[in-house]
Amino acid sequence: MTPSASWHRRLTRTGQAAQQWFIEWWQLIHLGAVILVLTLSPSSYRRENRLVLGRHIYMSTAPILLGFSLLCALVTVVLTRIVMVTALSYGLSQYALQVVIRVLVLELIPLSAALFVALRCTIPDGAELTAMQASGELDELRRQGVEPISREVLPRVVAGMFSGITLAALSCVVAVMVAYVAVYGFAVSGLAIYTRLFGQVFTPAVTLIFVLKTVFFCLAVSLIPMASALYGMRGASVRSSAEMRGLVRMFAVLLLVEVASLVGNYY
Repeated sequence: MTPSASWHRRLTRTGQAAQQWFIEWWQLIHLGAVILVLTLSPSSYRRENRLVLGRHIYMSTAPILLGFSLLCALVTVVLTRIVMVTALSYGLSQYALQVVIRVLVLELIPLSAALFVALRCTIPDGAELTAMQASGELDELRRQGVEPISREVLPRVVAGMFSGITLAALSCVVAVMVAYVAVYGFAVSGLAIYTRLFGQVFTPAVTLIFVLKTVFFCLAVSLIPMASALYGMRGASVRSSAEMRGLVRMFAVLLLVEVASLVGNYY
């Protein structure tokens, strides 16, 4: 094989990989736009669709709500104790609670809630959707005049987003309350100081970034597994399966959102 032929083959493979990469991301963006339109469409909430949506929301949220809240409370106690002891040893105890709020509430809880929902709900839902795609069940729905995206995909995406946002919101409340009790006990004497510290951390800009980060985290872990299930069957191989490519895309999006939020909060 001549060097020119070898370079030609490498360029061809690179071009094909780049084309596949653009196609996969375009399919993800297109599915997200379709889901957004269907979410805002009243026709998506007919009685049969409401029953499916309610079942998915309940199954994606209720079984994991208590466990994640207790885990968050335990982590809050441990992290608060570590930060307080370390701050006292360096004479920086006045900054300890701000560090706890910033690290735990702003950074760890939204990411942890999104990953927890992904592992417990959306990735298994994506695998279930992949099995339905492979068995021809989705094609059977199309032959019956039912759109699979509105019947099977939309409820899973909405349920994943609802579960992630609910877990993040509830865990933030639990973390704030547990951190206060860990520092001040059950007395109300430190409530004014604690409220002022909380307000110093959650400025309007930081609050907006926190809300947007949580929403985008939940959207990523809910949408990408479904997109991989619908469009990832083509071109899949042993080394690069649809599930693996979906996980890579999901973690890439989570990393980009986290970096963007850090830049917005601290620069």
